[in-house]
Amino acid sequence: MKAIEEYKAILADESRILGIIKDELTEVKKKYGDARRTKLTIDTSEINVEDLIAEEDVVITLTHNNYIKRIPLDTYRRQNRGGKGIKGMPTKEKDFVEDMLITTTHHTILFFTNRGRVYHLKAYEIAEASRTAKGTAIINLLQLQEGESIRAIIQVKEFNPNDYLFMATKKGIVKKTSIIEFQNLHKGGLNAINLDEDDDLIGVKFTSGAHDVILGTKWGMAIVFSEDDVRAMGRQAHGVKGIRLNDGDEVIGMDTLKPNAEVLTVTAEGYGKRTETGEYRLQTRGGKGLINLKVTEKTGDVIGLRVVHPDQELMLITAGGIVIRTNISELSTQPKGTCHIERWAGAFYRSCYFRRASR
Repeated sequence: MKAIEEYKAILADESRILGIIKDELTEVKKKYGDARRTKLTIDTSEINVEDLIAEEDVVITLTHNNYIKRIPLDTYRRQNRGGKGIKGMPTKEKDFVEDMLITTTHHTILFFTNRGRVYHLKAYEIAEASRTAKGTAIINLLQLQEGESIRAIIQVKEFNPNDYLFMATKKGIVKKTSIIEFQNLHKGGLNAINLDEDDDLIGVKFTSGAHDVILGTKWGMAIVFSEDDVRAMGRQAHGVKGIRLNDGDEVIGMDTLKPNAEVLTVTAEGYGKRTETGEYRLQTRGGKGLINLKVTEKTGDVIGLRVVHPDQELMLITAGGIVIRTNISELSTQPKGTCHIERWAGAFYRSCYFRRASR
């Protein structure tokens, strides 16, 4: 009973409780205390956001109307040949997927515009969306200037000094620049090539510095020359002449030649043909080139030239916004310079796009 009264008195007096705790902790300190084993300091290192993001395989799609999104690669499960596939994304009537990259969240994506400027994003900075989502308007991610439109997107895993970006303009100017020049870019973009006022960038290709390059013009001319003919230049350089154009003609396509590939040429009136790359002999940069396709009033001007493989698909959009999709293998192979080419439909075509080969 005496002990109970003492305990009640302690519980009723907070100062006695704290006094007892202090005495017991002091005793523990005397019996078990030792020197502090940890040090408290200020961390002066910087936190890299990329280190906090898991590296995973993703698919990045860019539509004709410049909507972009990122999707985990495993969203598209592997299927057997002949399957129905799965719906990729809903697009507006006049919109469709123009380019698709299979990359990782840690890769750098370079965006080149018609005005010769380059912008960059890390893949993880592109908002992830569901398989059926439309995506984000690219203007919300890049500080594009008025009148700018995306002409090429390039993925870069690492900035290797032995790799290059090869550019071509509609006035026939070409330029090769080391990928190192694009390692440190501002959010507001930088000039990738110094363009004349009436010129536009029409294509950019990632190369090793030792490819053969083909340029095609709207009046049916084409030239193939070695990339070695173009010395490496700085980012602010103007470039050198790749093809000598007739008055009024302009370059509409640029690509690098690949083994076992063909050159596909498409015209404004819906005609097209495939030509084996061996038909194009190697020339010196700056020449007039050779006749690739005999342009007539019936065929209309050439609007697209690309190196392709038979397992790819071709998508064309008419001036009225109608999208035509066909297998490249359905076109017959025709010699360079021929006018015997095939037609898809009786509509005026303003652009054409080539889907990447399936992997």
